Amino acid sequence: MTRGAAQIEIDHVHKVFHGGDRDVVALRDIDFNISEGEFVCLLGPSGCGKSTLLNGIAGFSLPTQGEIRVNGKVITEPGPDRGMVFQEYALFPWMTVADNITFGLRIKKAPEDQIKKKLEELLVMLKLQEFKDRFPKDLSGGMRQRVAIARVLALDSQIMLMDEPFGALDALTRRSLQDEVLRIWSELKKTIVFVTHSIEESIYLADRIVVMTYRPGTVKKEVRVNIPHPRNPTAPEFNAIKSELSQLVMAEQTRFEDSQRKTATTGD
Repeated sequence: MTRGAAQIEIDHVHKVFHGGDRDVVALRDIDFNISEGEFVCLLGPSGCGKSTLLNGIAGFSLPTQGEIRVNGKVITEPGPDRGMVFQEYALFPWMTVADNITFGLRIKKAPEDQIKKKLEELLVMLKLQEFKDRFPKDLSGGMRQRVAIARVLALDSQIMLMDEPFGALDALTRRSLQDEVLRIWSELKKTIVFVTHSIEESIYLADRIVVMTYRPGTVKKEVRVNIPHPRNPTAPEFNAIKSELSQLVMAEQTRFEDSQRKTATTGD
């Protein structure tokens, strides 16, 4: 896939959460760009600020210092150019699959024929045709996540932000949905920013992996994955990257665990 110019600019971003008896520095001097059409994974242990950074790109939580720009415009709030897929699906339980998918289009007051056409396209794309009249409670976790992805795609956002969307799924369902996301990415030329704890998932999916340090979150290293899709997790080149990332991430995981032990011991 051909890459375009910088679509997302993360410009010396700091994020501090104020509360209680002390401030928490979540992000410190995050500075990198994401090109149009690129698939970037944010990788690191709990507490490294991956989701905080993703929420900044989404416009849910603004930086304390620095700027995040999309297509040259400073992000100050959520917008239709950025669609978010969460781990917990975030579907409306009282709505059918079809109504969940088309909810955003109806809020925008899109023409009914456009809504119907888009719905049919997405039902086919995400293999949801036979489930369109069911409610979320009647679906598996994997099918619920397909609906959540379809709802984002219905708005035709340029950028898909995915916050550990497959973290709660079993291994087989997770791999199936990884392949679905790669197919959608290839067909629709979206820019995807994907948060994960899984080293293997990041290598399987991404053009580039941004490894983040334990709090305060900074960019420890950016690793380019120059392996054609589909990728074989048993291939030597795959495992070479996995070995490199494992060393980087485990060093930060150790810092995280040491911090947790210190907190448990001192109560600080």
